[in-house]
Amino acid sequence: MKTPLDMDKIAKGLGGERVGPVSAKGGYFGAMNLAADIAARFKTPQTGGRPTDPKWTERRQLPLRRETLQRLEKLSAQIRERGGGEVHPMQLAALLLEKAAENVTDAEALGLVGRGR
Repeated sequence: MKTPLDMDKIAKGLGGERVGPVSAKGGYFGAMNLAADIAARFKTPQTGGRPTDPKWTERRQLPLRRETLQRLEKLSAQIRERGGGEVHPMQLAALLLEKAAENVTDAEALGLVGRGR
């Protein structure tokens, strides 16, 4: 097993300070980050079938606007074309939802539904 990296020690050794995680939000680098997530997380089940994240245990229906589904279809096609892995629109939706849920504050989430203002 690999020894985990001590990011605070690395930052100090480089003469800097650690201020938190940095991630690409959009554009080319955001797309590449998403493609890397897909490649790293999606595994083909032993029984065969579509590659998926083995940590996903919940299955839910998700209502969408037609435009949102079309956008997801377009993005997943672009990811496949660029060699980012076999990803279907709703798998992409799940990844994007996880990323958004990790990065939104409680106040921002409450503000989306008109509460907590």
